[in-house]
Amino acid sequence: MAINSPNYKRSLLLVAIIVLAIGGFVSSGLFGLNWDFVSRILRIPVTSKIQSQIPEPQNVRVVSEESVVINVVNKVSPAVVTVGITQTASSNLGDLFQFDPFNQLSPLDLTPTPSPSQNAEQDIGSGFVVASDGLIVTNKHVVADTLGKYRIITKDNKTYDVTKIYRDPVNDLAILKINASGLPVVEMGDSSKIQVGQLAIAIGTALGEFRNTVTTGVVSGIGRGITAGSPLEGAAEKLDNVIQTSAAINPGNSGGPLLNSSGQVVGVNTAVSQEGQNIGFALPINVIRDAITNFNQTGQFNRPYLGVRYKTVTKDVAILNDVPEGAYIMDVIQGSPADKAGIQVQDIITNIDGTRLSGTNAELSSLISNKKVGDTLDITLDRDGKTITVKLVLGNQADQ
Repeated sequence: MAINSPNYKRSLLLVAIIVLAIGGFVSSGLFGLNWDFVSRILRIPVTSKIQSQIPEPQNVRVVSEESVVINVVNKVSPAVVTVGITQTASSNLGDLFQFDPFNQLSPLDLTPTPSPSQNAEQDIGSGFVVASDGLIVTNKHVVADTLGKYRIITKDNKTYDVTKIYRDPVNDLAILKINASGLPVVEMGDSSKIQVGQLAIAIGTALGEFRNTVTTGVVSGIGRGITAGSPLEGAAEKLDNVIQTSAAINPGNSGGPLLNSSGQVVGVNTAVSQEGQNIGFALPINVIRDAITNFNQTGQFNRPYLGVRYKTVTKDVAILNDVPEGAYIMDVIQGSPADKAGIQVQDIITNIDGTRLSGTNAELSSLISNKKVGDTLDITLDRDGKTITVKLVLGNQADQ
């Protein structure tokens, strides 16, 4: 039969009508026919039955996330500690009330001042163990009071006196030493591999009261610049390249670990935004790793030291004032490497070792932090419109 013949076309039409009619009967259930009956006859599994055996994706995600958080907490929390302080009350009997900078909930403490013979103890921050023989990392602003006596409380409620404190002169970082052995330690991750959106878990002593509090969120930003500490205590400092997270970081969480889903420390919780909700910040762990390496080798924090105070001249400011981009020198520390090299106030450093101070390399402090103590630098600067090149050897911040 020819394909284009009238009889062939009529045959195709008839087959189509029969198929549609059978489908209608089966779908309507006439004569006891249905798709379940047809599937048994033809031994074809019904699609709805296949789908019913597949678990809901949302339930799988929730259970998985809960398990991850629980596993991380069980793994890391034994190595998270609380930092406390013991202070002797003021001997001024005329003061009926006192200002307590460590009371994060109510800085103005409207309670009678304890008698001079009493010691006031309070939990003020968090930390985590990085060496089993008693090295603990926390924030520098947590232990800013050089007259206070600090103590460490572990998860199992053991208390240790802090015997030594090493404060980083550049970062908001401190290492505490206690006399202990066999302590559980954290595992450090790689903060250079952090991605926005990944899971973030924070552990610490929230509000200086609730020990081993766990909060979760995501990494909501990287490469941020903030000012950490309390201006009232004179401990505020600018920090560059910090991690932003939506995991709740409350006063008292400072110094605790920020963790990834593998239970590795990727940051040190440092500050919380007072102007927004669910915005906290943490120092990248790679900065801490380098500091600990230096500390273990030398017993102190070795940081490259230039010896200037400066203000960054951005592209917009440079165009507006007809000056080059760079670091405008506001002050030169006497006897510093910058002073010895002849750098002066009002100079603008424009280039270091062939790298221009502009765009992503605009911050002088970031470029210096990538150098080492003792490195020799070729520095190009602008002085009253003239280009000058000087050489200097970076000093050690710890010697200042």
